[in-house]
Amino acid sequence: MRGWGWGVAGLAVAIAVVLCVGIWLGGHPAQLPEFLRDRFVDDSAGLTAEATELIEDNYYRPVGTEELTNASLQGMVRELRRRHDDRFSDYFSPDALARFNEAISGRFSGIGLTVEEVKPGLRIDRVFPGSPAEEAGLEIGDTIVSVDGRSIAGKSSAFSTEKIKGPEGTEVTIGVRETPGGGVRELEITRAQIALPVVTSRIERVDGRKLGYVRMVTFSEGVHALLREEVEKLERKGVEGIVLDLRANGGGLLDEAVLTASVFLPKGEVVVSTESRTQGDVVYETVGDNLRAVPMVVLIGRNTASAAEILTAALADDAGATVVGTRSYGKGVFQQEIGLSNGGALKLTIGEYFTPDGVNLAESHGIHPDVRVRNLPRTAPDEALDRALKVLAAQR
Repeated sequence: MRGWGWGVAGLAVAIAVVLCVGIWLGGHPAQLPEFLRDRFVDDSAGLTAEATELIEDNYYRPVGTEELTNASLQGMVRELRRRHDDRFSDYFSPDALARFNEAISGRFSGIGLTVEEVKPGLRIDRVFPGSPAEEAGLEIGDTIVSVDGRSIAGKSSAFSTEKIKGPEGTEVTIGVRETPGGGVRELEITRAQIALPVVTSRIERVDGRKLGYVRMVTFSEGVHALLREEVEKLERKGVEGIVLDLRANGGGLLDEAVLTASVFLPKGEVVVSTESRTQGDVVYETVGDNLRAVPMVVLIGRNTASAAEILTAALADDAGATVVGTRSYGKGVFQQEIGLSNGGALKLTIGEYFTPDGVNLAESHGIHPDVRVRNLPRTAPDEALDRALKVLAAQR
């Protein structure tokens, strides 16, 4: 009996030693004998860990594990984007995720402007009052062509704006061209905390009629309540119709698209439907408690995307709203943010969405306006808004 007990104890010690060795070698797969490597380490995970260790040990300059991990994750997402023509899946490092979540909340640290992606870089669509961008003299129509001395020509707007954003109090140098083919001036701007004016409104008088103008710049959490508040304020002042300006609104939260549609549409109207391999098919409908119906015009542009397109299509299909402007972005897929153990996240495309009329906006190349008009960035009048107000004033 005693010998059997010592045998068990010895076996337990041996197992513990093997486990400890296995745990250590699991993080150092290059040290495993070949016949053990396949037993203790999953092929793909082991290969990644092996490559990481070899680079750290042998590369001619010091490289950190975190740097290599981020690069590996970015590489996987780049392959998804390339192979499936997916412009929207992404990997966020912990720092990038914090900035992304700030933007979704309606607050971020940057210089205070909205932009449109163009071949030379980023064309400025809007400069926020009191922002560092305004103080630096940036104007609508200016084109940002470089960030910290590096050209952003041909880069995505997501890549370029990520370079411009950064911690409050830090500086960024941007190269700005005021006219096509003109010279570039370098501006050093100190970043600040920016609170987006998410929803703004005012009264316009056109052809003797009192009209409401509402601009919404993002679909951050709670924006439906802000929109409702502004619309109610205008209705108390007796407006006869509303222009809803969604230009340069890149979207945001799907739930907010449904809730903003519910401000205008009665309960049970289809806002959007989605199809997903992992989440199944879902139809989203308005939740009720809508405001009284008034004539509406929705103003859109090339950077009206995602949730902004969902709302536009719902108002056009379900309420007969007139759409004015230029063709929208055409985003027919949606993403889910999935947290990672390093504090970052994957933003993965997980499905497609369809308008109430069953249209996928990627396939249709966006929403095509009923009345097409383009705003000229360097003219004082806002031609697109002026036309939208005229269209609304003509409705009875």
